[in-house]
Amino acid sequence: MNELLSETLQGGCNCGAVRYTLTPGFRMGPYACHCTLCQTRTGSAFAEHMVVLRSALEVPGADWEGKTVNPSGAEVMLYGCNSCGARLWGENLTVPGLATLRCGTLDRSAEVEPEAHLWVSSKQAWITLPHGTKAMDEQPRSNEEWMRELGHMP
Repeated sequence: MNELLSETLQGGCNCGAVRYTLTPGFRMGPYACHCTLCQTRTGSAFAEHMVVLRSALEVPGADWEGKTVNPSGAEVMLYGCNSCGARLWGENLTVPGLATLRCGTLDRSAEVEPEAHLWVSSKQAWITLPHGTKAMDEQPRSNEEWMRELGHMP
């Protein structure tokens, strides 16, 4: 299994004011989200995320928060750095106890290879997905489907 799914990981914001540690525990494999909301929020073609236990994410000093609504209709709280504005993770209010970590904030972000691509129905036409990678027109619709597609246990 990919080391990113089982090791202690560290990361932080762009300016270094907020650093975090992700301790081992339940994690879902990293995925690329191509929804138009992620495109707008990142100013890019997609965002890379990894769902983790919120209790495994130690983030002293995070002081920025916002709120948005995902394409699924779920309300999401967003957290990050007040100094540089970097968003580090979000918490979907319909699934308490989990956090969606922004993979680009990991110190080892170059090692992140998405296990799946979500919302490919709205991906940019110039992006070619790797052969054999899971691709979904939208996103999993239930906790069971998320677990089946991306769930990993330590």
